[in-house]
Amino acid sequence: KDERSRFWGLYKRVAEEHDDEFLERYNSDMDIVLVFSGLFSAVSTTFIVAMESSLSPDPDDTTHALLAQLVQIGLGNFTAAGSAPATPASNWSPPIANVRIQSIAYASLSFSLLAAFGAVLGKQW
Repeated sequence: KDERSRFWGLYKRVAEEHDDEFLERYNSDMDIVLVFSGLFSAVSTTFIVAMESSLSPDPDDTTHALLAQLVQIGLGNFTAAGSAPATPASNWSPPIANVRIQSIAYASLSFSLLAAFGAVLGKQW
């Protein structure tokens, strides 16, 4: 019995040392993941906000078309003004490249936030 109790005592000490080293190493790794994903999320969000305007029509185009129609009406040229209001934005669609780039930016932001969420869960465990 004495030999078995020494074995389990030694096993417990070695296991605790190994577990402490393991937890310390992976805890610091999760800190690094949290910092990186936080910075990456901030940069991604900045790019997404900057690219957001390319997904909607330019309001100046609508204003210019409506002003041109008002000038034609003011000059009495009703045929040039047309009977329907000018809406150049109705046939506008964003370029496919912009939609793809924006989709990739949103996906990268989502995965970055998912990584941060995983690191937080790992640190709490």
